[in-house]
Amino acid sequence: MTEPLLVLCALAPEAWALRGGDWSGAAGGPPVLARTGMGRRTAGRRAAALLDVGGYGALLIAGFGAAVGPGVRPGEVIVADRVTDAEGRTHPLTAAPALATALEEAGLRAHLGTLRTADHVVRGAERSRLHAEGALAVDMEAAAVLAARAEHVPDLPAAVLRVVVDTPERELIRPGTLPAGFRAWRALRAAVPALTAWHRQLNAAPRPPTTPQPSTQPSTLPQEAS
Repeated sequence: MTEPLLVLCALAPEAWALRGGDWSGAAGGPPVLARTGMGRRTAGRRAAALLDVGGYGALLIAGFGAAVGPGVRPGEVIVADRVTDAEGRTHPLTAAPALATALEEAGLRAHLGTLRTADHVVRGAERSRLHAEGALAVDMEAAAVLAARAEHVPDLPAAVLRVVVDTPERELIRPGTLPAGFRAWRALRAAVPALTAWHRQLNAAPRPPTTPQPSTQPSTLPQEAS
């Protein structure tokens, strides 16, 4: 039996954009859409509780992010083929190329590369440093969510996408952030059919069943579902 997609985002505007997308082609029925809250610690705890419940066909971390180098515009999508953190941990994502292809086929500009998870808003020279280290974009949650996945359901297929809101040329403090944010919101909503296509493709390829690992913490159900 095909299991639904678990979609995690941090913020209410992200959830609003995702809920408004066209999920009609979703494999396994309507996805489970839940907010993790902002930041590594909060997101990691929330993701662990959700993954401990189990019953998902794949994990998708979706929302907004910031580009750290040139060549990426607001409203374009970063698909992470790996996620790193400040402690040197790396989470490779083998399903990333298929998601990037699905997004391009849906008419969205997608960039495949490294996403860095930070514990603060990254600005100025720090962006340049992260870009020099190989990152394309930065967020504040993905690495913690993937660490929870590695602990609870390591075989669960996963992908991460971040729609770019701000760039080194137009950081969050600039007036141009408002139109850039609206462009990113529309792109995230428009990405939904590509997300369902990616999940259907995953289900077309047989894989071993995933089994949640034992946990001593009580399980909780998603806050939001669509």
